[in-house]
Amino acid sequence: MKGKLKLTFLGTGTSQGVPVIACKCPVCTSNDSRNKRLRSSVLIETEEINIVIDSGPDFRQQMLRENVSKLDAIIFTHEHKDHTAGTDDIRAFNYLQKKPMEVYAEKRVLNSLENEFSYVFAEKKYPGIPQMNLNEITNNSFQISGLEIIPIRVYHYKLPVFGYRIGNLAYITDTNYISEEELLKLQNLDVLVINALRLEKHISHFNLEEALQVINICKPQRSYLNHISHMMGLHAEVAEKLPENVFLAEDGLVLNLGFKK
Repeated sequence: MKGKLKLTFLGTGTSQGVPVIACKCPVCTSNDSRNKRLRSSVLIETEEINIVIDSGPDFRQQMLRENVSKLDAIIFTHEHKDHTAGTDDIRAFNYLQKKPMEVYAEKRVLNSLENEFSYVFAEKKYPGIPQMNLNEITNNSFQISGLEIIPIRVYHYKLPVFGYRIGNLAYITDTNYISEEELLKLQNLDVLVINALRLEKHISHFNLEEALQVINICKPQRSYLNHISHMMGLHAEVAEKLPENVFLAEDGLVLNLGFKK
C-alpha cells in the first residue's frame, strides 16, 4: 500500500499543558504562540481514514481548532488522564457518523477506560452517552481499515506504554526507556516523534539529552520533540541549539508524508 499521510500535532505539552496554571515563568507568560501547548495528541489522516492518538483533556478544543469533521478511530498510548480525559466528547462523532467510535488499546488500558467511563458500559445506559467499540491490541501489528500499525513497547518509569509506527512515521510519548529490541522497530524512519520533557533528568520521561541519544541511535531523517513542559525553556532559544533535522514540535504543526507498506 502506498499513499499520503498527514500528521497534525493537536497538542505538544506535558500533563499540565503550557502555560501552567498560576505559573509566572518566562515560558508561561510568553506571547509566542509556540510556547502555548495543549496536552499531547496527534491526528493522522490518510486518503481513507482519520485516526487520533490519545484524547486528553483538550480533545474538544483540538477537534474544533483543526475543524475535524470525521474521525474513524482513537488509539491510546496509556491510561493516564492527560491522554484519556476528553474521551466523552466522541459523542459528537457518534451522532454525526451514526456509529460507535472504534477504540484501540491494550487490555489494561481498556479496563481503565471501562472504569473511568463506567456510565458508557452500564447495563442501563443514559440517553446520549458516548458509544465506543473496544478493540484489544498486543505488541503485534494490527490494521485499521487496511492501514498497518506497529506498536512500540516503551516504559513510562515502570508503566508499560505503547508508541506506534505507521509506515515510515513513529510516534512515541511518555517514556524514559526503550529496549534494544523495540529500538529495532524504529529504524529507517522518515519521521520520529519522541518525548523530551525538559533539560533536567526526570523519573519517567526522557529529558532533552536522552531523547537526542535515542534519535542518534535510530537516525531518522527528521525528528520532532513533543510532550514538552515549561521547564524546557523558550521555544526560540531551545530550537536554536538543536541538531540539524531535530525540531521542537508545536501545536497545529502539520507534516505531509508518504507511507509505504
